[in-house]
Amino acid sequence: MSTTDIDFETVFHALPGAVALLRTDLVFAEANEAYLSLSGRTREQLIGHYLFDVFPDNPGDQAATGMRNLHASLLRVASSGERDTMALQRYDVEDPDRPGRWEERYWSPVNVPVPGPDGAVALVLHRVEEVTELIRARGTRGSGDNTRVLEAELYTRARELQELNQRLREAHAREREVALHLQQAMLPAPDLPDHHRAAVRYRPATGSLNVCGDWYDLIDMPDRDCTAVAVGDVVGHGLHAAGVMGQLRSALSAASRVADGPAQALEALGLYARFVDGAESTTAVSVFIDWTGRTLTYSSAGHPPPVLCHPDGTVSFLDEATDPPLGARPDHEARPQSRTGFTDGSTLVLYTDGLIERRHEDIDTGLQRLADSLTRHRTADPDTLADALLTDLIPPAGITDDTALVILRLSPRSGPGTPARPGSDTAAPPRGATRPNPT
Repeated sequence: MSTTDIDFETVFHALPGAVALLRTDLVFAEANEAYLSLSGRTREQLIGHYLFDVFPDNPGDQAATGMRNLHASLLRVASSGERDTMALQRYDVEDPDRPGRWEERYWSPVNVPVPGPDGAVALVLHRVEEVTELIRARGTRGSGDNTRVLEAELYTRARELQELNQRLREAHAREREVALHLQQAMLPAPDLPDHHRAAVRYRPATGSLNVCGDWYDLIDMPDRDCTAVAVGDVVGHGLHAAGVMGQLRSALSAASRVADGPAQALEALGLYARFVDGAESTTAVSVFIDWTGRTLTYSSAGHPPPVLCHPDGTVSFLDEATDPPLGARPDHEARPQSRTGFTDGSTLVLYTDGLIERRHEDIDTGLQRLADSLTRHRTADPDTLADALLTDLIPPAGITDDTALVILRLSPRSGPGTPARPGSDTAAPPRGATRPNPT
């Protein structure tokens, strides 16, 4: 039997555990037979009704936190797309046949996101197991008083665990906010002359800890008629990663101003990274734009390849000068660099892996998705193009890694018709799309 022959609705209703499906506004969409039996409610009393209208909190117990905890968990799952296994909860239930009479009950809930076709959370699967009888049965092993003592002990420990989890979430949220402010203070806005246009974007990850490992930089060097653009990604997240990012970005910016090219700048950065705790395995890519010669000289330290989109829509991945990440080699070695030409109106895109990488997906798929989107929107101005790429490539449920994106429209101030500089490796841009080959 294939999966297409399985009646999943029948399977859902036959599940022995109590399971309900809630919309993201916490209205019942469906419930299986076990859930109806356990809750003592009919389908008509559940489907289409708000969860906490059907199961309100016990007004006679102001200290009860079960409803508030469950409400917070369900909303967190709906917004984050991450499952939540809750601690033991006391959540009293009103007898439907005797209004005003409340039964003390203990539950072990698990809330799981159910994605829709677009990847966003469409439903929340709420699975609940009642453990009231288990608690009472364990308490009967001793004297009668032990029953209440055991119930109180288990409930107290479960509530302490729930409060600890909440404090950890709040601490993570505060760290994320501080890290984001630090990130914004250290990342520059594009401030380059009018001879070309640029757009930058930074998108933090959806998770509270996944933030602040990525950076970008744009360095104009008018005395050399050159602009250096770089993007990097520090391994790790949070405040420490943000601090490491700031040190590496500043070091690469300084090295780029005195280096002969991107390879030499990355060599200097690699040597510096050996003395920065947490900088190991950082990836970075640097591109030097020669406006007079209309060439791009680039070098990569284990980073996804920059993309060059030509005015006719063909796309080239700059992947001919890729080396291991910073600190990956025990001994220092010279890094490679390569050069290619560009024509007026071409678009250069640098990014971090959060834009293209997805779990359980080959990286070539993400690179091809980027190439297709870039070709489709190539005539847009850089700001519009940046927003379009993020819309096309970031899933509705959000990203699990922060993402930096830099877009430059290559329109040299030397004007059209300026020949490529003698000695450049490639005097004209390659024709046709180049297959991505990242390392």
